[in-house]
Amino acid sequence: MVRKLSSRKIRYASIAIIGIGLALMIGLALDLRFHGLAWRIFYSVTGEEAPAGQLYGFVNYLGNLTRRQPVTATDVPIKYSDMNPLGVNTFLENEVEESKRDRQLQMIADAGIGWIRQQFPWQDIEIGQRGNFTDTRNGTPVDAWKKYDNIVDLADKYKIGIIARLGVPPVWSQPKGAKEGFAPPTDLQDFVNYATTLATRYKGRIHFFQVWNEPNIYPEWGDQPINPEQYTEMLCRTYTALKAVDPQNVIISGTLAQTIEFSARNLSDFVFLQRMYDAGAGKCFDILGAQGYGLFSGPTDQRMRPTTINYAHLVWLRDMMIANGDAAKPIWIGEMAWNPVPDEKTVPTIANRMNYGQVTDEQGARYAVEAYQRARTDWPYVGVICYWFFKLPADNEKDQSRYYFRMVDPDFTLRPVYIAIKNYAATRR
Repeated sequence: MVRKLSSRKIRYASIAIIGIGLALMIGLALDLRFHGLAWRIFYSVTGEEAPAGQLYGFVNYLGNLTRRQPVTATDVPIKYSDMNPLGVNTFLENEVEESKRDRQLQMIADAGIGWIRQQFPWQDIEIGQRGNFTDTRNGTPVDAWKKYDNIVDLADKYKIGIIARLGVPPVWSQPKGAKEGFAPPTDLQDFVNYATTLATRYKGRIHFFQVWNEPNIYPEWGDQPINPEQYTEMLCRTYTALKAVDPQNVIISGTLAQTIEFSARNLSDFVFLQRMYDAGAGKCFDILGAQGYGLFSGPTDQRMRPTTINYAHLVWLRDMMIANGDAAKPIWIGEMAWNPVPDEKTVPTIANRMNYGQVTDEQGARYAVEAYQRARTDWPYVGVICYWFFKLPADNEKDQSRYYFRMVDPDFTLRPVYIAIKNYAATRR
């Protein structure tokens, strides 16, 4: 015989369940508010710090269970993986004084950073016409190679490796009416000749060359439709020429911008890469170049959707590499950072303030270290990661959000991210 519960007992049981539920909710709220265990768990899978963002992000994260996840083949031996992974982007060519270039590289070495990703802008080397390497822009003829020779000498002095970023064509090489500094040359052989001349000059001193930057977006490919096949032709011809100069040269493909667009001006990095492979690019690079911006979430974000732009976005590129037979090649990240752009109350005049997300100086510094840690722990196929960027020569871009990525102020004042990376580097030695 089943005994029926009295209405009073049912009511008491309901009250108890509600009470327990409220207690759990309050406990969770307090945990999230004061960064307890639940907060740390949510942060570890969402990269979100605000409680509302964590809860929403965790629901998104659970979606990983319903979708195919990228294949990463972490047990495959990877080339060029036994190097110092700490790198930084530099604009040493814009420093007029040699002493300031020296000071930058000394600070980079002191921080335990082993690589600089340094531009060798074509338009600043072969300036006026084909085969002319004399700079007459200030009236007095100057050897256009002089400051680049100095940069290479200083890198040697401080035992810092150079990733030579090749690109930025001069006006004379571009189609008529092209936007200066971006459109690829009318004759690709002109680019190949510039790359070969540079590699020959620094043979035995620079071994790593990156062919172009972000060829899948405007304005890096000029004001014209994105063309993976044309870029692949440029890459393959340059690869062959640089290997002929020195078989030890290592060729990095142009870093692919993180985008999910499908327009003529901006093309998904996944689509761009597959079209590169279809055009034969697999035999024309040793390392895949990718970008690693976290944008609106931290480096621990593990939400794996191809349409989500986060730090882990590049894992899908690894999936594509494996599908195309490139499992043994690494990915090197050309640019990684989070943007400590000030809020409107502090600096009200910044254009495009939220283009790259917004973090505090403390968060930006912590995220940079966590980005290196995650790659080291989870992504054995990721090699050198170059922070964006070390410093600019002046503060005339303070009204642009990109200015605030800096590791060091123009007057050499250290930002928190420099100190954080230096401290992290010390733990690796």
